Amino acid sequence: MSAHDFSFTTGTGQLLHLADFKGRPVLVVNTASECGYTPQYAGLQQLWQRYRGRGLVVVGIPSNDFGNQEPGSEKTIKEFCTTRYGVDFPMTAKQTVSGANAHPFYRWIVEQTGDAGAPRWNFHKYLIGPDGELVDMWPSRIEPMAPDIINAIEKLLATA
Repeated sequence: MSAHDFSFTTGTGQLLHLADFKGRPVLVVNTASECGYTPQYAGLQQLWQRYRGRGLVVVGIPSNDFGNQEPGSEKTIKEFCTTRYGVDFPMTAKQTVSGANAHPFYRWIVEQTGDAGAPRWNFHKYLIGPDGELVDMWPSRIEPMAPDIINAIEKLLATA
């Protein structure tokens, strides 16, 4: 299996197939609107704007798993993200990202990495390579524009 085997439902009810991004690096991030890390939406949007022309895809996965920090409806989440942060990268509907009921993508991550790879809070980042394999991951405290993330993305874009 690879990340390309998974799909998410968007806030509008459409399917977002990770397989549609074969050949491109994808940064998958579980998000929340009422979190201390919520300002990272700005950095995620900046990454998306800087690298989408070269193939990077950023996917936001709203989740209410940690501290009930994403209580809103799909419409409320979309309005918040677009109005406050100008987000126009792909976003899914709210998902469970931790525990036994986690979305299959997140269970796959744990299968690949062990429990250490499970998101511990909002804004955990996973970089998926063009081949669908997990390349790297960063905890919530690491900003989207951190040098480690930029370097990993640029390395993948150079080989994609």
